[in-house]
Amino acid sequence: MKKTVLSATILSTLAITSFSALADGPNFYGRADLAFTHSDTGIATQNQKDGTIIENNFSWLGVKGTERINDDLEVIYQMEFGVSNFDNSGDTFAARNTYLGLRTVAGTALIGRNDTVFKASEGGFDLFGNTNSDIDLLAAGQSRTADGITYYSPKIADLVTLNVTYLVEDNYVTYDDEERIAPDNMYALSATLGDKALKAQNYYLAAAYNDGIDDVKAYRGVAQVRFGNLILGGFYQNTESLDDKLAQLEGDTYFVNAAYVIGNLKLKAMYGNDNSGLGKFVSRSIGNSDGSLEQVSDVDLQQFSVGADYRLSKSTLIYGHYTKYDGDLKLNSTATHDLSDELFTIGMRFDF
Repeated sequence: MKKTVLSATILSTLAITSFSALADGPNFYGRADLAFTHSDTGIATQNQKDGTIIENNFSWLGVKGTERINDDLEVIYQMEFGVSNFDNSGDTFAARNTYLGLRTVAGTALIGRNDTVFKASEGGFDLFGNTNSDIDLLAAGQSRTADGITYYSPKIADLVTLNVTYLVEDNYVTYDDEERIAPDNMYALSATLGDKALKAQNYYLAAAYNDGIDDVKAYRGVAQVRFGNLILGGFYQNTESLDDKLAQLEGDTYFVNAAYVIGNLKLKAMYGNDNSGLGKFVSRSIGNSDGSLEQVSDVDLQQFSVGADYRLSKSTLIYGHYTKYDGDLKLNSTATHDLSDELFTIGMRFDF
């Protein structure tokens, strides 16, 4: 009996050891990110509430890992969920990047829900990302899409990566009076050069194109460069609506930003301008339940943000910023509608 138990224990240990040698994970991880914000109009806040509020800036939980099948093939997986338990939104979980994929010498392919390569092309440019000052308030195409295939090439010459997102169109079919309406092509392409973390190289460049995803056609260019403690960045995007009802919405979005790092302190500032009207700020300001967006033209919207991050530890970040949105647009080619919000935010982020 003792020999049987001993043999079973040894076999179990060997099995676990063999699996561990081939697998990395599953690894549990997450983020808690909460902030106090005062907003004049509430247009830019996460819950579109004005006054003094608590914002949950996309806290999440996830599990991810890999398993090596052989020297040339590795399975990778991730399941990530947005967590909204902090507020009274009523939605405990939200969908985030969740996929199953393979990594080989020919590149990495993922199937499921993922940031499009168009969105991911921003790299580390967005100094105020995942807050009420994210670039998606002005720039369209910042999509996390399901039912898609994502491909990342190996780094060519240890420098350039070519990337593709393709959405399986039949998963997006809709019906109008029983008539099957299939969307046109839905894909995105990007090429990136350098290192988005500005560590392996002190620069990052990206060019990206989006066709059909989120009913827009867009192209963008992103650049960041580091000079010692100073980081400078630029972003340009042209966006055109593919929605027949919003065909008049087309234009340019651009940002310039700068950051200066002093030890654990990062000072940062960003200016943006949009005349496409296809970002979140305009749609939130006007809404479209009564077709108001169909009457929008002559959009002129600016964003100015200044703030600072202070890292208390590897896992804990304290941040604060001031942001002002200001501009206007026309409804029915005549009536002027003001676009504005002014926000003061201070928050804490903990990663684990």
